[in-house]
Amino acid sequence: MSRRIFLSCDIEGTCGIAHWDETEKQKPDYAMFAAQMTREAAAACEGALAGGAEELLVRDSHDSARNLDPSKLPEAARIFRGWGSDPYAMMSGLDGSFSGAMFTGYHSAAGWSGNPLSHTMNTRNVHVRINGEDMSELMMNAMTASMLGVPSLLVTGDRVLCDWFKSKLPAALTVPVSEGVGNGSVSMHPDKATRLIREAAERAMALDPAQCLYPMPERFTAEVCYREHFRARGAGWYPGARQVDARTVRYESDRWMDVLTFFHFCL
Repeated sequence: MSRRIFLSCDIEGTCGIAHWDETEKQKPDYAMFAAQMTREAAAACEGALAGGAEELLVRDSHDSARNLDPSKLPEAARIFRGWGSDPYAMMSGLDGSFSGAMFTGYHSAAGWSGNPLSHTMNTRNVHVRINGEDMSELMMNAMTASMLGVPSLLVTGDRVLCDWFKSKLPAALTVPVSEGVGNGSVSMHPDKATRLIREAAERAMALDPAQCLYPMPERFTAEVCYREHFRARGAGWYPGARQVDARTVRYESDRWMDVLTFFHFCL
């Protein structure tokens, strides 16, 4: 069996982060947290390799997708930087040949209180839902992995997101490195975070893949509520989508790939 691991890395769930200035390249606070994002990605890689992984593809998935320092990753890792211009988005490069997916630096969904930077894909929406449930980027990406038969083994990020993921996949591993408190965040020490992530990634390699496939519904009703009404009007022209009120658009399909494509053009 292939021992290839796909690692998708974000920044808003990185240990210690508490403000948008810490996520944006042009801001002076950014460098510290880009470095921690890299440390957490490297820790997951090192743990996966220690657990038997033979190859890793690291997907830089935040903003410009040019945040990670490739020189700090193990030599066994390849890195996908920049955007692939396809509906897979944060999971570009994933296919059915991978034996597992891991996620570092992930954060709560738009509308959740688990992170001062909670959002789903961008800050232009109030919420994104699948079958009436708020959708985080983690939910979106775990479903993409499941569509391809790839189990989701490990998630690191804020506690609310990690607790939600455990409720969906009790067998998967999580490392909650921070906890949102209003417009702030309480985090563990960054060195402890990287140690725990490395240990968890190593253990994750021994998980039963069948127990870590995100459950997929038979049919999907996607809903995007935009902050600005004109965005809903525009998205309502997407084939198969319908505008249901001034700021909300819905799209239905029994194929997750169709929903991903809707999000690619309308989210």
